Amino acid sequence: MKIFPCCKINLGLNIVSKRPDGYHNLETVFYPVPLCDVIDVLEISETQFLHFQMESIGNQLDCRNEDNLIVKAYHLLATDHCLPAMRVALQKNIPSQAGLGGGSSDAAFMLQFLKERFQLPISHDALISYASKLGADCAFFIDCKPVFATGIGDVFHPLEGKTDFLQGVYVLIVKPDVSVSTANAFRHILPAAPMVSCKEAILQPIEMWKDLLANDFEDSVFLQYPELAELKAQLYAAGAVYAQMSGSGSAVFGLFKENPEKLREAFREHFVFISQL
Repeated sequence: MKIFPCCKINLGLNIVSKRPDGYHNLETVFYPVPLCDVIDVLEISETQFLHFQMESIGNQLDCRNEDNLIVKAYHLLATDHCLPAMRVALQKNIPSQAGLGGGSSDAAFMLQFLKERFQLPISHDALISYASKLGADCAFFIDCKPVFATGIGDVFHPLEGKTDFLQGVYVLIVKPDVSVSTANAFRHILPAAPMVSCKEAILQPIEMWKDLLANDFEDSVFLQYPELAELKAQLYAAGAVYAQMSGSGSAVFGLFKENPEKLREAFREHFVFISQL
């Protein structure tokens, strides 16, 4: 059986306040994108208990296989439910350290698979709770619908039925060979409430987003990695109606009204993904 975890982009990202626990409150809109990893379940053996083996191919992982969130998702459920031994292969198509949530998505989709495949008595709310233990944005991928996120990116608010606002729009994602430390990115942030909330900004025509929708990480990250600022400028010059860095980087995306496939060659030195939303 094959599982296809997708990724996400952030539409705006505002760091609004520092929390007493040292973390930051933020607001953003998570939007799913059909750039997918592939988790291939190779073997399920009833003869062994609590054994999970993962191998990986494709884009380089940013951790050891045994520390991957897919493995942690299996063991998290195995603490409360009887699971057989499994062997899976991960084809990593979503770049790591890109701000696209690939690791969180892999974990969430594995939780979903385990629940459904072995008919585990887990409610939807309980599944969300399990996912939240693996990462702040992990629970988003349980439902994989556009949401307005607050807290540390772990509190989700429905967009009141307006979930198709990018339907038919094309996304072009560019990921250079740059890794941005999220912890370091936060060190340079001065929290402040935005003039316009992300939730309100996305209700406006997409042509207005350039002036309304901001990613607070860009100022400091672009200073450290000017090539990311250049990529964003290139996307606008190529006709993007909106462009932004996703999360704390280092992927940058552009939204286009027409298919930007002809631009693939312009970014041939980097990872590139193009799709209609």
